[in-house]
Amino acid sequence: IHRPLFLQKRSTNEVMVEVHSVTVDCTVTSRFAHTVMTSKAFNKANSSQEIFFEVELPKTAFITNFSMEIEGQAVSSGQTAGLVKASGRKMEKFSVSVNIAAESNVTFVLTYEELLQRKLGRYELLTRVKPKTLVQDFQIVTNIYEPQGISYVDAHATFLSNELLPLVEKTAHISFSPTMEQQRKCPGCDGTLIDGDFIVSYDVKREKNLGDIQIVNGYFVHFFAPELPKLPKNVVFVIDISGSMSGRKMEQTREAMLAILQQVHEDDHFAIILFDSVIETWKDSLTKATKENITEAMDYIRRMSSRGTTNINDAVLTAVNMLVKDRQMERLPDRSADMIILLTDGMPNEGESNTGKIQENMRTAIGGNMSLYCLGFGNDVDYSFLDVMSKQNKGLARRIFEASDAAAQLQGFYDEVASPLLLEVDMHYPDNAVDSLTTSHFSYLFNGTEIVVADFRVQDEEYIFGDFTERLWAYLTIQQLLDKRSSGTPDEKANTTAKALDMSLQYSFVTPLTSMVVTKPETEDSTSSPLIADNSYMSYAICARKSRYHVTDWIPLSPGILVNGEIIGDKKTPPDGKINTYFWRFGIVHQTLGVRLEVSTEDISLFQDGKWVKLLWSDAASIKGSNVDLLVTKDRSLTVTLRDSVKFVILLHKVWKKHPYHRDYLGFYTLDSHLLSPGVHGLLGQFYHGINYEVAHLHPGKVPEKPDATMYVKGQELNVTRGWQRDFRNDVKNGENVPCWFIHNNGTGLIDGHVRDYIVSGLFKSV
Repeated sequence: IHRPLFLQKRSTNEVMVEVHSVTVDCTVTSRFAHTVMTSKAFNKANSSQEIFFEVELPKTAFITNFSMEIEGQAVSSGQTAGLVKASGRKMEKFSVSVNIAAESNVTFVLTYEELLQRKLGRYELLTRVKPKTLVQDFQIVTNIYEPQGISYVDAHATFLSNELLPLVEKTAHISFSPTMEQQRKCPGCDGTLIDGDFIVSYDVKREKNLGDIQIVNGYFVHFFAPELPKLPKNVVFVIDISGSMSGRKMEQTREAMLAILQQVHEDDHFAIILFDSVIETWKDSLTKATKENITEAMDYIRRMSSRGTTNINDAVLTAVNMLVKDRQMERLPDRSADMIILLTDGMPNEGESNTGKIQENMRTAIGGNMSLYCLGFGNDVDYSFLDVMSKQNKGLARRIFEASDAAAQLQGFYDEVASPLLLEVDMHYPDNAVDSLTTSHFSYLFNGTEIVVADFRVQDEEYIFGDFTERLWAYLTIQQLLDKRSSGTPDEKANTTAKALDMSLQYSFVTPLTSMVVTKPETEDSTSSPLIADNSYMSYAICARKSRYHVTDWIPLSPGILVNGEIIGDKKTPPDGKINTYFWRFGIVHQTLGVRLEVSTEDISLFQDGKWVKLLWSDAASIKGSNVDLLVTKDRSLTVTLRDSVKFVILLHKVWKKHPYHRDYLGFYTLDSHLLSPGVHGLLGQFYHGINYEVAHLHPGKVPEKPDATMYVKGQELNVTRGWQRDFRNDVKNGENVPCWFIHNNGTGLIDGHVRDYIVSGLFKSV
């Protein structure tokens, strides 16, 4: 599956960016797909502006290369980053931005690779195209090279009209290249028809033998998909009917189960277990799928309704025990597949609720004798718990998304596992012919799927398809190592992680263990920043109003660490002259570690190891470096951990009421100020180690619970008001109320703004 691409310029003036071309070029060689997405845009404006390149690609794909070319010059250094985040059911979104000069071109080129998996008798490439605008040169091209030959190929799209359908070639060379006029929604309008999925599906010719083996440059790959009669299966459906399944979820589950039961083969055996806090079995043992039993089971499903809490542990153990007992009583065919299909939408909260203990219980009870498939319904389910539990028991997990097609998702999953052909498949090769074999044992082979095994150091026959087998072997090995990370022992996880990381780096695959830094050219105005300059002799001041300190200059927090901030009022002052003193930008420098960080309400830039990396608040992202770790929680917070130094959080506060002078702003908090050195100083730093103060002359203020008082500190007499502020250190989403003194502006230069009472009493841990 592959899902390219759309280019988007995030601006209020979309017509200032002209998209010249969007090209998706995919070459499939023996199921291994190599996709190159290219887009060229032109900045028509008379000033520079930021252009975003965004593309959706499958979660199973690995990015292998990305480049930008600006006015014919390849990018070699600079300050941006490619980000990958989840985007829907099967895909992830890659995004990167670059600032383009007036009347200049930029060309983006993204490359990724993946091994296509055979499902239900076909391979599928799905291209999601959303160019958002008419494109002068739009083209999708797919070339398929299969040594076995292609048995069939088809191509269609959700947006293809009768007029566009003839444009699609349907051979081993598939192409689609509508003109701008053919892209238009209507004559003379600017809207585009190209908005949806372009799908290519195909299968290969198969001989009735032991599969197809291809050898290239010492690497081989073995594809095995025999045509065999299906095995009988014994399946126990374990269905969550707790209260959270009420309404539409229950309706969709009922609809899916009614359709699935009609498809159960007459040679199969099945059972149904419903559970909330109580475990309810349709029958005490598995039943053969006769017409009469199917009809009775469907009536039972029609009557099910939601009720109590969620006892996953006892429900699945009941299913296991039922299969074990029926095996012992010889009620099931000897050569048949035993499987449990669990459907749940929530967390275990009845009976055994510790997920680790439940996983242990299932592993012990199942003992490798059956497969457990887990379907996680909706957004509240603990999917990682289900995923690990499935992998530990020869199965797999699947998310069922809450949507109008949830019933079809459930039925589609069942279709994939409904027809087992082989059990406990072991692929054996001569010992002197293999060296680093990918997984060669498979619990099941289902009809319409395919087993793929790869290895290297075979030196016999060669084909003419380049080095794709080496990359296919590396891809398959890394994918399997990543899968093992979630289900092995701690030592196994560490070993597989280390090996997967080494191979990811060796073959330039962007995986969950690696990241990609995309650089762009340095310019005269981007090589340094006034917020992060090398200057250890800077003063500082605090200008605070309402809910935050607002630092307009440097704050030395500890030796080697400098913090600086810029207030919104410095950027744009309202007509009434009242300066908005909320932060919109911070600069942080750790001189010893060589780390520079610039955080604004728009983005986050990090300099380390001689390179700049840029992150967006709209993405959930993390970076682990040699001297600093960053963790971005989408549109909420940035957690910064400096190696052997302090940890702090910067919060993004969104101002939803849009106004020319009401802007998003930032808050700054240190989380472990005990690590700061005794030498921390500055107007803000003075509060880290406490100061002596006294509050006297309390008298009622305008609000009874907010009395006015006089504070004596450092020889100064300050007017203060008792009040509350929100502390976000422990809860970055909602914060918690803490008492504070609002300090009126006395013109002393000591404290201009408000200070929490625990700050001036020496318990200060956040700004």
